[in-house]
Amino acid sequence: MKKKKYVILLTVFMLLLAVFTGCNKKEQNDKKNENDNKAEVTGEAQGDVTYKAGTYTGEAEGKDGLIQIEVTFSDTEITDIKIVNQTETEGLGDEALNTIKDKVLNGQTLDVDAVSGATESSDGILAAIENAVKQAGGDVDALKARETVKEGEGKTEELTADVVVVGAGASGVSAAVSAADKGAKVILIEKTAVIGGASNLSWAGKFYNSSAALDNGVKVEVEKEISDWIVNNHWRVDAAAIRQYVTKSGETYDWLAKKGYQTTFLNFAGEQLHVLPAYNTRQEILRSMLEASVVKAGGQVLTETTGKKLLTNEAGAVTGISAEKADGTILNINAKSIVLATGGYAANAEMVKELFGFEGVNGGLGQNIGEGLQMAWDIGAKVPDNIGGQMLHQTLAKATANLKKEYTSFHASYPLMLSYLPNFMNVGPSGARFRDEASTLTAVAAANTSAFNGAYHLVIVSKAQLDLLAAKGMSGVNAPKLPGLPPEFYADFTDQFTLENPWAEVEKVFDSMVANGDGYKGNTIEELAENAGMDVDTFTEAYNNYVEATKTGVDTEFGKASDYLLSMGEEGPYYAIVAEINNLGSVGGLLVNTKFKVLNEERTPIKGLYAVGLESEGVLFNDTYVGNGVGIGYSFTSGRIGGENAADYALTAK
Repeated sequence: MKKKKYVILLTVFMLLLAVFTGCNKKEQNDKKNENDNKAEVTGEAQGDVTYKAGTYTGEAEGKDGLIQIEVTFSDTEITDIKIVNQTETEGLGDEALNTIKDKVLNGQTLDVDAVSGATESSDGILAAIENAVKQAGGDVDALKARETVKEGEGKTEELTADVVVVGAGASGVSAAVSAADKGAKVILIEKTAVIGGASNLSWAGKFYNSSAALDNGVKVEVEKEISDWIVNNHWRVDAAAIRQYVTKSGETYDWLAKKGYQTTFLNFAGEQLHVLPAYNTRQEILRSMLEASVVKAGGQVLTETTGKKLLTNEAGAVTGISAEKADGTILNINAKSIVLATGGYAANAEMVKELFGFEGVNGGLGQNIGEGLQMAWDIGAKVPDNIGGQMLHQTLAKATANLKKEYTSFHASYPLMLSYLPNFMNVGPSGARFRDEASTLTAVAAANTSAFNGAYHLVIVSKAQLDLLAAKGMSGVNAPKLPGLPPEFYADFTDQFTLENPWAEVEKVFDSMVANGDGYKGNTIEELAENAGMDVDTFTEAYNNYVEATKTGVDTEFGKASDYLLSMGEEGPYYAIVAEINNLGSVGGLLVNTKFKVLNEERTPIKGLYAVGLESEGVLFNDTYVGNGVGIGYSFTSGRIGGENAADYALTAK
C-alpha cells in the first residue's frame, strides 16, 4: 500500500473519532488551571432546568466495571458529584472520571466530550450522572443541548524551544529528560492528562546485562542473542539497531534507577526481566523526573495538548510543530528538533485491519490512532517495507467481564484460565483445528497462531473435563503448570490460583457464560457447532480426529504431546469458550537510523525529526513483535538515546 492510502485511511478514521468520541478536554489538576479552562456555556440558560433538591445515586458500566456516584442537586443546579465506587484503570480511567465530573459541574451541562484514551470510562460516568438527573426530575435532553464553546478557539500562541517531544509515555518522558540533561530547553506535549502512557499498564522490561542482572549471576551472550534475533526475523531488520538495543539497554536500567525509577530484577526462566515500580507510583515518579530536569532547566510539560502538524522550511527541515490545547488555542512551537513518541496506531482498528489483518482486542491506549505517523508521512517520511506488525501478547476470554458481575474473580476467570492451558482442543471460527495447543504455553506463540487464524478462536471443553476441574482443579486435567496469565489478571485471587484448588460451581459458571452470549453450548458436537456458527462437517471431522488422538496418544495432525491429550469423555454437554487476542500496540511505522533520525523515501534523515518508542520499533522486527519485555525496555532505551541525539543536533545546528 502506498503512503497516500495510509494518510487517507487515517484521516477518515480521525474525522470519525472526532464525531463519535470528541476531543480531549480534561481539566488541569490545580485550581488555577481549572478556573482558567472553564468553558463558556451557550444555548439554554442554566436556570431553565429544575430539579427535586436532594442527593441521588446513579450507576452505569464503565470500561472495567460498575461506576457508582452520588449527585447532589439544588432546585436549579447540580451542586456536587461524588464518586462512590469504581474500578477503572488507575492513572487513566479513574482520572477521566474526575475530569468528566468537573466538566459537568463547571458547565452545568451533559454536552461533555470523552477524555482522550478513556472513552468507555467517560461514557460510563456520564451515563451514571444522567441516571441521577432523571431521578431528580431533570431534563436530560436540555442538559445535552447546552453546548460549550472552547475559550481558546480562534486564538494562537507562539513558543520556542530547542527540542519538542510529542507524547509523554515511557519513550517520550525518557527523551525529554535526556535532552534536558544535555542542556536543551525542552517542551513536552501530551494529548491526554496522563504522564506515562502504556508504561502505566506494563509489567516488566528487558534491559540486557544490566548491573542488576549481572549481580544476580544472569548474563546474556550478546553475540548469540543478536545473531539469533536477526535470523528469527528472517534478516528483515536493522542489525545495527538490534545491536544498539542489546548492548545499550543495560545502561538504561542504571539511568532510570538514578532518576528514581527503580525496577526490580527478575530471573524469568533465564530471561532478564525488570519489573516496573508499583502501578500506583509510576506516574508520580515520571512527573518527578520531568520536574527535576525539563522544568528545572526552563522547559515545560504541557498535557492535554495534541500535535497536529510538523512545521518545515523550504529545504524540508523540521522547524517546529503546531498543536492544539484543550481550550482550542492553536500553539505553534518553534524548535530545532522534534521527537515523535506518540505510541503508534493500535487503537485505529481500520488501520490495523488494513495493514495486518487483525480484528482482535486493542489492549493498549485508546488515544494511539497514528497521528504522529501521519504528521511524519505528510512531510515525506518513508513508510517502512515491513509496516503492519503488532504487539500481540495475551489471550483474553470474552466471558470474563460479564462473569465478574455475577461471580468472584476466581470463578469468573475459569474460561480465561482454560484458554492458557494446552490440554484442551482449540479450533478456529470455521471449526477447524489450527495448532498444537502447547502454543498456549508461550504468550507470543499463543497470540500469533490465533491471530493468523481469524478474529477469535474457540476452546472446546467437555462435561467430563469440567467434572475433573470440579473435583481436583487444574491438576485434574493434567495442567503442566499454572496458566501463564499476566500477574494483574489474577492479583485479586492469588490464594485460590493453585493447581489443586477445586473449581466450585464450574458448570454453573459455564452456563452463565453461554447465557451472557460469550460462549456456546451443545448437548452434541453437531449442536455445539451449529450454536457457535461453525461449519458442522468441518468441526465434526476435526473433533473426531482429536478424539482419536486422545485415545491413541498420537496426534497425527499437529504432533501434540500425549501428556496434553486429555479425554473428552463420551457424552455432552460440550462448551466453546470465545478466546480473543490482546494487541498491546503497533510496531513501527517510521524508518529510523541508530540516532533515531527519521528517514525519508531515499532513506536519508529528515533534518530535525526524530522518532522513539513503538513508532520506531519496526527496525527490530520483521512482521510482528516476538519479544518478552522488549517493548517497554526499548521504549525507555530509545527515548534516552534519541533524546540525547535530538539535543545534540538542536544545540549545534545553525
